[in-house]
Amino acid sequence: MDRDNCDFSPMKQSLKKNINQVIMALQSSLETMDDENNCLLGNFERIKNQFIQVEMNAATFYLNCYLSPFTEKYPEISICLQNMSARKHGGLIVVKREDSLEPFMHPGIPIAAELSHSLLESIFFPGNPLHDGAVLVHQNHIVSAANVLPLSHRDVGDKKLGTRHRAALGLSEKCDALVLVVSEETGKISFAFNGGLHPITTGEII
Repeated sequence: MDRDNCDFSPMKQSLKKNINQVIMALQSSLETMDDENNCLLGNFERIKNQFIQVEMNAATFYLNCYLSPFTEKYPEISICLQNMSARKHGGLIVVKREDSLEPFMHPGIPIAAELSHSLLESIFFPGNPLHDGAVLVHQNHIVSAANVLPLSHRDVGDKKLGTRHRAALGLSEKCDALVLVVSEETGKISFAFNGGLHPITTGEII
């Protein structure tokens, strides 16, 4: 697989369009600042929401860039995330990249199966004995489930993080693994990479 290939042209074009919309909104606000009858607070609220959408679209784009060189099964992962998000089934998926994970993970139950979205979803189905831990993915296979990750001791912004998100951040602070999280409370999808936690848009992962 070509590790320098990060095209995803339709997604990239959409991101450029979103950024241009924010720039135009800021420019419009700048041009109307001298109008005393025009309150910009409403404009700022809309622009803030546009910024949030741009951040999520950018995270979605880069998630694909980070995933595609290390697994050809990233569309299967995407389908799994979408389905789990819709059902609010919590999940934690570690995608191994270059670094060894052995020093940082407490090993779980070996699976050693070809990756598919249905298998991933079944592992995280509520009540499954393996659903609370992290699934380890290497290349196109599910290596193991119920792995225990190190927990981060920091919060992100003003938000207190749940255990899955702290585990995702904790591992990403120690190695180059990419860790995907689905919140069972909100169904929202995030990924942790290089010590950062990024929300992504549902419906645009592939």
